[in-house]
Amino acid sequence: MTTECHSIQYGESRIAFAIVRRGRTTLEIAVEPDASVVVAAPRNAPLAAIEAKVRKRAAWIQRQQRYFNQFLPRTPDRRYVAGETHLYLGRLYRLKVVFHIQASVKLARGLIVVQTHRPDRAEVTRELVEAWYRERAHAKFAERLELNLLRFPAPDDFRPKGLIVRHLRQRWGSMSPSRRLLLNRRLIEAPTDAIDYVITHELCHIAVPHHGLEFFEILNRVLPDWRERKQRLELRMA
Repeated sequence: MTTECHSIQYGESRIAFAIVRRGRTTLEIAVEPDASVVVAAPRNAPLAAIEAKVRKRAAWIQRQQRYFNQFLPRTPDRRYVAGETHLYLGRLYRLKVVFHIQASVKLARGLIVVQTHRPDRAEVTRELVEAWYRERAHAKFAERLELNLLRFPAPDDFRPKGLIVRHLRQRWGSMSPSRRLLLNRRLIEAPTDAIDYVITHELCHIAVPHHGLEFFEILNRVLPDWRERKQRLELRMA
């Protein structure tokens, strides 16, 4: 897989986009939450054809960028110090760091309590909290996946072959051509209904890999309020 950076002129503005070449047969344009533009393209697609597609979709791209730009700048990087607030399933919890010989992380009365033998080391606290988030994400995403599969008339037809949780810089999730569901670890910070939106959105890609009319027909049918859920996700996670 290779990535190329290009841009086109559209009216008085310039649209920059990255091309990611994969073993696929169609072109797909995505505007990510940071307002960047990514084109998934076949390995042999000529640049002129890709530029023509971006130019054709330029008005839509700019509408999507305006939508995401209203949520920028996004939350600054966490420092992992006592008193700092962190999200979990859409709720804010205050970080409490206490000395203890045995390291652990747990929720307690509006707090994320971190027990550590090095309470003065933010990097140690970060590692413990991130490990806790990853463990929670794997468990919760697997649970929500099973529930969201029930939205479909034939759930097994939409069952992914694997679930991967990873830190993603730009997107909330993706569905690979081999039917492996990839979800952003940060989603565990979002409300459950927003997690369900991302999972259901990606499951629809098993039937339709692109964002054409057929894709949204399926999404509208199985999750009629997906737009409201998407809006809540972006607002809460900004």
